[in-house]
Amino acid sequence: MMKQIEGGVCAAQGFTAGGVHCGVRHNRTKKDIALIYSEVPASAAAVYTTNLVKGAPLTVTKNHIADGVAQAVVCNSGNANTCNANGIEIAEGMSDLVAASLGIKASDVVVASTGVIGQPLSLDPIKAGMPALVASLSKEGSDAAAEGIMTTDTVKKEIAIEFTVGGKTCRMGGIAKGSGMIHPNMATMLVFITTDVAIAPTMLQRALSADIADTFNMVSVDGDTSTNDMVTVLANGMAGNATITDEGEDFAAFMRALNTVNMYLCRMIAGDGEGATKLLECRVSGAKDIPTAKTVAKSVICSSLLKAAMFGADANWGRVLCAIGYSGADVDVTKVDVSFRSQKGEIAVCESGAGIDFSEEKAKEILLEKEIEILISVGNGEGNATAWGCDLTYDYVKINGDYRT
Repeated sequence: MMKQIEGGVCAAQGFTAGGVHCGVRHNRTKKDIALIYSEVPASAAAVYTTNLVKGAPLTVTKNHIADGVAQAVVCNSGNANTCNANGIEIAEGMSDLVAASLGIKASDVVVASTGVIGQPLSLDPIKAGMPALVASLSKEGSDAAAEGIMTTDTVKKEIAIEFTVGGKTCRMGGIAKGSGMIHPNMATMLVFITTDVAIAPTMLQRALSADIADTFNMVSVDGDTSTNDMVTVLANGMAGNATITDEGEDFAAFMRALNTVNMYLCRMIAGDGEGATKLLECRVSGAKDIPTAKTVAKSVICSSLLKAAMFGADANWGRVLCAIGYSGADVDVTKVDVSFRSQKGEIAVCESGAGIDFSEEKAKEILLEKEIEILISVGNGEGNATAWGCDLTYDYVKINGDYRT
């Protein structure tokens, strides 16, 4: 039994969160730093961007959770702390400030930053704002924390669920930011997940690493893999279940919960792509295997031409075939079928790799909806995959044309 509940990252026992404006960002109306705290040390796991240029916070976090333990997460927005000569010093300084304020070890702090790359980041505003940040911690603080990590996001992204592991009621919640510089492979945004499940750090890492292959690594907004992004999970064990130390029924239940949270946040991130007006979901079936299906789905969802066509509600199925053709996937293009689906219905536009007669008016009605499914069959195999993205609009160029200034 799994149900969605309120609370975000504070839904799980023992977790509080908060967020304030400390002055990293010039706009005083926007929160620019967030804090998540577990009252007891927690098992910790993370996955990181594959970009060779990495923000200093990732290096510091990787070192801090090498022992599989963390107790707090701090994240500022407005400055990525990337490509700075003193970046490590600043990230460690943020950890030290949090540790001193909460009475925990600096090595138990996950630190993250998001925003403009290559701009100096001073500890002064963070130090000045730390008392207010710690004071903001509460069981109702997930919303403030979600706001504190936003950059070009237009909506806050958070979820919480309740489920059962080993007969114990457990909870898991997450917040995320991500709107631009979103592209596989891991990571493609900032995601912070909390849970009160008792699980060994090695199993937590195994669960996270496995799940992102089908969730966050299947999201693309613009083809740019960010320098700073990661997904972290803290599991403090306060639900009281027998600690998960190997695979089995309890681990499977935990995996289902983690997938539910990650899938929800994936869709939110894709639908809130910079300038986006539509969430695109590409479902591929019939491939010879899962890797082939994933290759096809990613290629289609990343196609700038296809994304532009979806913005214009143009059922240009040729762009789908084109993306499949250059994907490198081993498929027989003469067996490809394509349909578009939304709340307004479904329409087939291509069968056996060739166009068919269809109503352009009905297709446009379907594609004018906010959520569009691109359904692709590539044969009779058992390989299926889903990828998420968004349309490409004029506003994407506007946002990124003056992002730094």
